Amino acid sequence: MGADMSGRGVIRRAVAGQRRDVVVGSLLGAAHQTGEALVPVLIGLIVDRAVVRPDGGALALWLVVLAVVYAMLSYGFRFGARAGERAAEQAAHQLRLDVVRRVLAPHGGAEAGRPPGALVNVATEDARRVGALNMALTLGIAAVVGVVAGAVLLLRASVPLGLLVLIGAPVLMALGHYLARPLEHRSEAEQERAAHASGVAADLVAGVRVLKGLRAERAAVARYRSTSQASREANVRAARAAALQTGLMLTLTGAFIALVALVGGRLVLSGSIGLGALVSAVGLALFLPGPIAVLAWVGAELARARASAARIADVLAAPGETTGGAAEPGPSSGELRLHGLGHAGLHGIDLTVRPGEHLGIVVTDTADAATLLHCLARRCDPDRGRVELDGTPVTELAPAALRSALLVAEHDAQLFDGTLLDNVTAAAPAGADPQPAMDAAAVDEVAAALPGGTSGRIGERGSSLSGGQRQRVALARALAADRSVLVVHDPTTAVDAATEARIATGIRRARSGRTTVLVTSSPALLAATDRVVLIDGGTITAEAPHEDLVRDHPVYRTAVLT
Repeated sequence: MGADMSGRGVIRRAVAGQRRDVVVGSLLGAAHQTGEALVPVLIGLIVDRAVVRPDGGALALWLVVLAVVYAMLSYGFRFGARAGERAAEQAAHQLRLDVVRRVLAPHGGAEAGRPPGALVNVATEDARRVGALNMALTLGIAAVVGVVAGAVLLLRASVPLGLLVLIGAPVLMALGHYLARPLEHRSEAEQERAAHASGVAADLVAGVRVLKGLRAERAAVARYRSTSQASREANVRAARAAALQTGLMLTLTGAFIALVALVGGRLVLSGSIGLGALVSAVGLALFLPGPIAVLAWVGAELARARASAARIADVLAAPGETTGGAAEPGPSSGELRLHGLGHAGLHGIDLTVRPGEHLGIVVTDTADAATLLHCLARRCDPDRGRVELDGTPVTELAPAALRSALLVAEHDAQLFDGTLLDNVTAAAPAGADPQPAMDAAAVDEVAAALPGGTSGRIGERGSSLSGGQRQRVALARALAADRSVLVVHDPTTAVDAATEARIATGIRRARSGRTTVLVTSSPALLAATDRVVLIDGGTITAEAPHEDLVRDHPVYRTAVLT
């Protein structure tokens, strides 16, 4: 996106990236508009040279010329519109990619304060509106050429009529720009309301099972009704502004054309112009409302594009959750160290996870567990101390490089709409076999219960699966990612005891020789670890194998067995 993250910068990027198509479309559109302006002039010449004074040969010649002009304007319209539409679609596509890349960027932050539906609206409707500016620009340049061509041809027929058009057209364009200002503000409000409504709808659909279980359908419907009503009212206000702007421009354009016709009629009556010139002048007067109306439409499109560009720029310029260095580590050995880590409820955490170790961490306070995971995932940086990967502080690593070596699979990890296999292999290395990961997470049972097996669709956020099934698929996805260091948070809370024991063994087998940290209170998972660290009151209070801690430490025993 470059340094300019403003709305104007977004518009410049959208236009500059499709400059070739815009130029080609504008040239062909200009040829079309020039041809349209020539048609009434040619008809006037035919009247003067082949009708007033009948001449069959001249009539045939001028008809051939008229046919050539029609072919030219038809070609110009067809291929000019194609180039403009291609520029619009390509720009919208590129903007969608820009927004998605920013949302998925390793340093995060774009989603802060924005529901998923709002981001979808920015990546689709706002991108489309900004992209459409290329089509508007193409048609607008052609319309300017049409107005100028019409004025020049009118000057040849009559200087007063030509001057009237040359003075009146810019005045109309300036008025169109002025009248479009309210539309820009209301269009921005409309898009904000629509995005908010989309976000609320997405949240309600995602939580429909919970809402039904709580019998909160009425409250949910009332909430969405209120949001939808606000969106509708903003849309109506924007539509009213657009209708007012269009109506006023049509009225002004009609008055302008009537003035041209009135002046032309007086010139005919005074004998200043002949019959053919009169026909040409009337034809040009009828032609001019087209390009002038296009210019008014371009003003409205520019207003909408500005509002949408500002929203896109706001997402693209969103500050990241964390900043990172540029260090690109080599192959990771998998050593993870915490030096005096302190943040929120955590105090002075010193911990070394050896390469290839299978470590369990029990945290008695769920808030402290979340803080620890956020620091490891670099969703935040600790207030004190540091986290190191293979001896390098994670703050010095490029965010993408860090995430390619260390994966934190949080408890509330979401699945996406697609097949079971697509979800498991979403982060897997190209060509890797996902079967070991699926076996370790007991996903074979999920596949057996799903129509289509691993090729069966699981619905948005895994809506067709139970809670335990979703957990197993999410765990298989984390294992299939095959990172040097894997941190997993409570992966089996919704799984039965027999399956949990199978998964504990499966994780150990699948991660053999790779560093694995299990933040959990599950006895089955902890029993399969090399050692367990207990964090109580924000500090490490015990460290030993699971069996020893169960036997000797009352706090640990309470945390994992009750």
